[in-house]
Amino acid sequence: MTRAVVFAYHNVGIQCLQVLLKHRIDVALVLTHTDNPAELIWFDSVAALCKQHGIEAITPEDANTPAILERIHALKPDFIFSFYYRNLLKQPLLDTAARGALNMHGSLLPQYRGRVPINWAVINGETETGATLHYMTAKPDAGDIVDQQAVAIMPDETAADVFKKVTAAAAQVLDRSLPGLVAGTAPRIKQDLTAGAYFGGRKPADGRINWALPALRVHNLVRGVAPPYPGAFTELPGGTLKVFRTQLEPTAPAGLPRPSLSVHDGHCIAVCADGSALRLLEIEFEGKPSNARDFLSRFGDNPVILETLQQ
Repeated sequence: MTRAVVFAYHNVGIQCLQVLLKHRIDVALVLTHTDNPAELIWFDSVAALCKQHGIEAITPEDANTPAILERIHALKPDFIFSFYYRNLLKQPLLDTAARGALNMHGSLLPQYRGRVPINWAVINGETETGATLHYMTAKPDAGDIVDQQAVAIMPDETAADVFKKVTAAAAQVLDRSLPGLVAGTAPRIKQDLTAGAYFGGRKPADGRINWALPALRVHNLVRGVAPPYPGAFTELPGGTLKVFRTQLEPTAPAGLPRPSLSVHDGHCIAVCADGSALRLLEIEFEGKPSNARDFLSRFGDNPVILETLQQ
């Protein structure tokens, strides 16, 4: 029987681990993360799934320590799999897998290597992303590709919407790749790293809206960091306005300063510096749900000037 040690977290970890079990892979050990109490946990538990199936799951802070390395080496895994595990696995750990260590990445490699690839793809206005199964190397997301599957990104979908589609695509890729991996016939396609770029992680502060940008760019940022992620925001007199959902307006109301926010026909309309406009469909002011009526009662009929940031 083919044996694997699995590093897994989040819903990608859940679904891909289920695929391994479906294919009767001997999952000897699972390494996952302890949930961060400061983080919104909107996904299922890998540890709970392991408990259901009698699989040992551990949560080391660092999986690359000599003790963990020795333990995995003693298990003699054929494969190591990483499914949305958040920490870097170093080369000595990867080398414990006799037949290779593989990762499931949430983009169409070599595009969007690195952190939070789905969020970046939405923020950058991509119309397509996907899931890629690839061999791990010391350099993140740079190893040979086994298989990948594309999913469409629709104009108003949020990163969470796309994440669900990529999770399903990841399970499909693994399901059709496993027989070839076990048989030793799976392809290994070298990546052309010049055809894509590496992206870093994002912080809540990166959701600050720059109203100097066109409405489409702002709309994409809102989609890319919408809940369950921290959300896009801007500072208004008296507090912070969070913007969770927007809609592109075909034309902006005439005669307004740019950029500014005001109420027209019962809707909050933001006009960007270039004159393009957005309807703010779901907002929160100072931590409380808000709407156009609240905006009028607080700011009146006069447009509120919006902040612009240096690029």
